[in-house]
Amino acid sequence: MRPSTAHASTAPATAAVAAASAMLLVGTSTAVSATIADYPVFTGQALRYALAAAILLAVAARRRLPPARLTVRDVLLLVALAATGLAGFNVFLVEATRHAGPAMIAAVVGAVPLVLALAGPLMERRRPEPRTVGAAIVVALGTAVAAGLGTGSLKGLLLSLGALAGEVAFSLLAVPLLPKLGPLRVAAYPAALSVPMLLLTGLALDGTDALRLPTPGEAAAFAYLGAAVTAAAFFLWYDALRRLGADRAGLFAGLVPVGALLTTVALGLSRPQLADIAGALLVTAGVAAGLRRPVPKTRPAPPGHRPDRLNAGGRADQRAPG
Repeated sequence: MRPSTAHASTAPATAAVAAASAMLLVGTSTAVSATIADYPVFTGQALRYALAAAILLAVAARRRLPPARLTVRDVLLLVALAATGLAGFNVFLVEATRHAGPAMIAAVVGAVPLVLALAGPLMERRRPEPRTVGAAIVVALGTAVAAGLGTGSLKGLLLSLGALAGEVAFSLLAVPLLPKLGPLRVAAYPAALSVPMLLLTGLALDGTDALRLPTPGEAAAFAYLGAAVTAAAFFLWYDALRRLGADRAGLFAGLVPVGALLTTVALGLSRPQLADIAGALLVTAGVAAGLRRPVPKTRPAPPGHRPDRLNAGGRADQRAPG
C-alpha cells in the first residue's frame, strides 16, 4: 500500500524537525559542559553514555520491539561505531583542545555537513547532489564564520581532523544498521559499548583519579547530558538520518553552534556578536537551500502534437490525428 499524499508530504518535514532538534540539543551541551570542567573527562563521558544507554534500552523494552538477530557484520559495525563515533571522537576532541584553540576545532569539525553530502551518496552508490553539496558548503562556511578560524599547531589540526572523522563515522556507520535495528537500538547499543572503552581510557590517562564521585551539581549536569543531549538527541538524529539520508540530514549538523549560541544568550552568559549572527544566518540559509527540492522541468510538446484522446472505455485513442 502506498502512503497517502498527506503522509508523504509531512514525513520529510517531521524528519527535518527531528534533525534540527537533535543538533540544537547537542549545541546546549557547550554551556552545561562548563559546569563539569573539573571532573575527569573520560569518566564523565562514560557516565553520560551509561545513563543514555539505560534510558534508551528501557524505552525499547517498554515498546516491546521485535527481536533483531545480530550478525557478525552488525556487531562489528556497532563496535566500530562506539569506538570511533563516541569514544574515539571524545579522545580526539579532548587531545585537540591541548594543541589548538576551540575556534579551530569548531571550524574543522564544522565541515561535517560537506563530508556527509559527499560520502553519504557514495555509500549508496549514487552521485552526490550538486544542490546538497552547495548547501553543505554554505553551512560549513557559516559554522566557520561563527567560530572563527582560530589558531593552533599542526598536531592540533590533525587531532581536529580525527574528531571530524569520528563525527562522520557516527552517522555513516549507522546507515546500514538503521533498517534492521531502528533508531532506538542504534542509539542505545553503541552508547553502552562505549562505556568500558571510555572508562579504560580514563584509567590509563588519569589513574584512580578518574573514579571520583561527581558532586551534586556535576551529577545534575551529567543527568541532563545523558538524558537530553545523548538519549533524546541520538534517537532524534538517527530517526532523521534513516528518513532524510546522510547527505540531507548532515546539513543540520551546522545547527550545533546555533544551539550553543542560543543557550549562552538565554542563560545570560554572553551577547551575540556580528560573526555569531552572520554565521547563524548562513547556516540557516544553507539548510533551507539543501532541503528545497527543485521543481521538475517539463519538456514542451513538439509542434503538431496533441495529447492522446480517451475513448468511451477510458483507454487512450491511438488513432492518427485528423
